[in-house]
Amino acid sequence: MARETCDACGSDGYKSPSVTVDAVATRVRDGLTEVLMIQRGPNPIEWQHKWAFPGGFVDVGEDPLDAVLRELREETGVCGRNPTLLTVLGSPGRDPRKHCVGLFYRVDVDAESKPSAGDDAVNADWIPLGMMDDENVAGDHIQVIDMISNAE
Repeated sequence: MARETCDACGSDGYKSPSVTVDAVATRVRDGLTEVLMIQRGPNPIEWQHKWAFPGGFVDVGEDPLDAVLRELREETGVCGRNPTLLTVLGSPGRDPRKHCVGLFYRVDVDAESKPSAGDDAVNADWIPLGMMDDENVAGDHIQVIDMISNAE
């Protein structure tokens, strides 16, 4: 038997994870692979000032492919194109705010892009892969950094 849906908000009473998207953009400079990252603001406090891929929540009615390009632009000012799914991370404890399933997309950007922090990012920059580790990367984004490093 199907559950009834609330006419006002559309809720069906099921508790479901939220969907997030993250843009993974890379470039090579002076022989080093750099990744476009944002430095997080104060929320959640566990990730304050840590590096993360630009991303955020998928809005209701929004395609994740559109969401990843929107979040990239909002948080870095960089326009992306051609998002392709890289990986999915969905461990229930991966985000201290709530259960989130993260879709990580490879995104093409202009390698000469000069990012500027926007939305809830306090900084945005191209960071060499070798400068990121468990101490300065937010949450499970280090797993994606490791994937990129191992692919090279």
